[in-house]
Amino acid sequence: MEHYAGLDVSLKAVSVCVSDGAGVVVWRGDVLNEPAAVAAALSRHAPYLVRAVLESGSCGIHLYRGLEAASVPIVCICARHAKGVLKCRVNKTDANDAEGLAQLARTGWYREVYVKSTDAHVIRAHLLARRQIAKARRDFENQMRALLRTFGLKVGAVARGRFEERVCRLLDQVPALRVPLDQLLMARRSLLLAQDKLEAEAKRLAEADERCRTLQTMPGVGPLTALAFVSAMDGPARFAKSSSVGAYLGLTPRGHQSGEVAWTGRISKAGDSLARALLYEAANSLMVRVKGWPPLKVWAHKLAERVGGKKARVALARKIAVILHRMLSDGAAFRWNAGTA
Repeated sequence: MEHYAGLDVSLKAVSVCVSDGAGVVVWRGDVLNEPAAVAAALSRHAPYLVRAVLESGSCGIHLYRGLEAASVPIVCICARHAKGVLKCRVNKTDANDAEGLAQLARTGWYREVYVKSTDAHVIRAHLLARRQIAKARRDFENQMRALLRTFGLKVGAVARGRFEERVCRLLDQVPALRVPLDQLLMARRSLLLAQDKLEAEAKRLAEADERCRTLQTMPGVGPLTALAFVSAMDGPARFAKSSSVGAYLGLTPRGHQSGEVAWTGRISKAGDSLARALLYEAANSLMVRVKGWPPLKVWAHKLAERVGGKKARVALARKIAVILHRMLSDGAAFRWNAGTA
């Protein structure tokens, strides 16, 4: 006898459905979202377990690692693909979703998702926290700009370090706004301190990681981009070909073909959005800020003349991702030209 299990994971509980090889439901129930509780339920109700599946998502990462450590044959599958199957049911419930996942486990009609290591998630936590704080700081600045603009006062283009000085000078003309803007400025100062601390910590992590130091030998790639790429790849052995990295990070165009209709659209924007955004910034830095003219920069500028700057930067970001993956695989520094070792 063979058993297959589907786990529909929520924040507090896990809906479990166990089916046999013929697709007949053997047991279903709810257990706590704890690896020990789920493993005990599977051991009791699915003694001949062949495979258990759960969807990708933040709630299931801890559960996946715990079940894997308990030697449970667990597989993490793509939630976007599973959604196409699960939405065929008229009624959406956790029990129905768990049963649908059990049938996917039995038929093998799913796409397995790689679960990143703990170190990769730690790096990603630093980068996501920095991005969220930077976004909050910009929101506070935009709110202050809007409040002053109501009274005909414009902050204008100003450096980050002189923004508060500029706002205080404008406040002398509208004293009634001093209390609300003082509070917004105080919140902005705390966000700046938090952002600076996270950036310093990111630089320390990049300096301590040999892989990041190697990636930073490429022009345009800084510590944040190197950390984001290392956490997104989580080991170069995941990809047999470096050319596959561009599609994984959503930097390749979508394709649609049906009968005689075939077209190529914009980039898919799938995968890690943070790594993709930082690679785009690295491409922009290589085209604008790097003083030298490596062959990659020459190629990007020639492409920009034909297709435009934005598309050229996207194409350059994809090339940078491919080269960075090859650098990770070989452990070699960036070569500025073909004749340089």
